[in-house]
Amino acid sequence: MPDFLIEHTPSAYKYPLLIKHLLHAPMTQSADQEIVYRDLSRYTYRDLRERIGRLASGLTSKGVRRGDVVGVLDWDSHRYLECYFAIPMLGATLQTVNIRLSPEQVLFTLNHARPKLLLVNVEFLPLIEQLQGQLESVEGIILMSDDGVFPNRPVKTVGQYEEMLANSSPDFTFEDFDENTRATMFYTTGTTGAPKGVYFSHRQLVLHTLIDLVGFGSPAQQGRFHREDVYMPITPMFHVHGWGLPYAATAAGVKQVYPGRYQPELLLNLIKTEGVTFSHCVPTILQMLLSAPNGGDVDLSGLKMVIGGAALTKALAKAAMQRGIDIFAGYGMSESGPILTIAQLREHELTGNLDEEVELRTKTGTPVPLVDFRIVDAEMKDVAHDGRTPGEIVVRAPWLTMGYLNNPASSEKLWEGGYLHTGDIGTMTAHGVVQITDRIKDVIKTGGEWISSIELEDILLQMPGLSEAAIIGVADAKWGERPLAILVARRAGSIDDASVQKHVKTYADKGVISRFAIPDRIMFVEALDKTSVGKIDKKVLRTKYGDG
Repeated sequence: MPDFLIEHTPSAYKYPLLIKHLLHAPMTQSADQEIVYRDLSRYTYRDLRERIGRLASGLTSKGVRRGDVVGVLDWDSHRYLECYFAIPMLGATLQTVNIRLSPEQVLFTLNHARPKLLLVNVEFLPLIEQLQGQLESVEGIILMSDDGVFPNRPVKTVGQYEEMLANSSPDFTFEDFDENTRATMFYTTGTTGAPKGVYFSHRQLVLHTLIDLVGFGSPAQQGRFHREDVYMPITPMFHVHGWGLPYAATAAGVKQVYPGRYQPELLLNLIKTEGVTFSHCVPTILQMLLSAPNGGDVDLSGLKMVIGGAALTKALAKAAMQRGIDIFAGYGMSESGPILTIAQLREHELTGNLDEEVELRTKTGTPVPLVDFRIVDAEMKDVAHDGRTPGEIVVRAPWLTMGYLNNPASSEKLWEGGYLHTGDIGTMTAHGVVQITDRIKDVIKTGGEWISSIELEDILLQMPGLSEAAIIGVADAKWGERPLAILVARRAGSIDDASVQKHVKTYADKGVISRFAIPDRIMFVEALDKTSVGKIDKKVLRTKYGDG
């Protein structure tokens, strides 16, 4: 039976969901609003739109055509924001290159994505110099510099960013094309095997932007993102589109502040001098801000901050709230573009009691609109929504990556059964509140019970004197596996094994966690290994300490 499709008037515009359309509202309502880069430059949205046109004209003059890939290696900057728009609006694909990967991994991602041009901050010239003889598709490199100084390096370039913009026309006509055209791509951090390329269409990014605005803008008070906010990302723009919020902030026409490299003193100064009210980062960056020298001199009471990428522990959330930060968790992944859930509080939950609120703010949250969010068993059957029964989180949403680039086997595994498999284990309450309990590969099976490494880490970090904690499973002849606690003390020698075990035992005695979670193997280290985006790298920890 045929679908009853709507009729189209011949002259009607069949509005495709393209990134260029995100600029309509801000150019109408907020053309004089500011976009700030560090303490180095500031300009208006009107200037942004002109520079997007100049960048498109310049890239076209360098041979970029629809379907080409253009890679960007830069810190968080106004230039990156311009690339977020100009490159996809040309019909080309923006590759956001993860500059924190190893040189070998960067080379793999570039040769796998096959960019035609690279836009490179001069700080990464040594890396490009090291790789240039092995780059298979790159035909030219355009340099970017904060101070206009370009080091003399044996790297073949085809221009300089600001010079190219100055010599190019702002009057570029961005044509319509199919909204399912690929707009962006980037690579997962490769904690298991080689990095995998994920990709997103114009339609997906426009829908993701709208859901960001709906999801963060829906609450009456807590964690609400609105047009009067001042936005600053502290999540790399090369990672999952800066969590999609640079697109949302631009569409909303808010003042934006881009910090370049993440230097604690500079970040705190920008929060103070530019009046930043909305930001997002991973837990390690938040910890860095809270412990920065002289950080206590900066009033953070007006700052709303979303934490993702790793679990927001109760201890860290409480420390942030004591500084006045409106802190809450969000959840997503590279493959989901990333937004899936947000842990925002309803008005009756804003009691002012830190301990009560911390319990809610550190939850994984509730799914945002349009997300089909399920927790399933091994047979893809839904588990009980009782807040206790665990299962794997699988999802559908219109902005999820449709696969991994040129990797059909992994793509089919990702989408097995028609749902995207997150690899996370979690629970859901009858009211839709989700709590991730662990990654599938990180669950510790000991004494016939499953121990959540995330839950145990959270308990450990509520112990005064500990700054970092990671739990991995190590083989045990009697129990199959046992938890190994790898800990970083704030002051060397201030904590011993017995005090750690006593602390965890108090939670086991209260029934919060199984007695099998009390670690009998404990190691103190100076620092925990991190991935390129600041997560604790358990793959490396298992390699280094997996024998206990």
